Amino acid sequence: MVQKKHWIRYLADGAELEGEPLPGVPVVELAGDSRVLIERHGGVTEYSRERIGVKVRFGTVCICGCALELTRMTREQLVISGRIDCVQLQRRCR
Repeated sequence: MVQKKHWIRYLADGAELEGEPLPGVPVVELAGDSRVLIERHGGVTEYSRERIGVKVRFGTVCICGCALELTRMTREQLVISGRIDCVQLQRRCR
């Protein structure tokens, strides 16, 4: 399985698809300081008006700010709105 991941990355690098995410890899987009879009998430792990944690394939994405709220959530996509101060990736140790 590890070799397969390396092979896919090798093909993507060779095809110069640097701007395109690999299949299954989470995508986090920050729109200004008021909206965060997360695709391919694994659910919400923490929720408050100041901090929202979202599980992704290799850890947790933590969004910190004020008046945060989950404005849309589907199986594939999650949108968080409010005043965004920080977006942080906390990797799982292997």
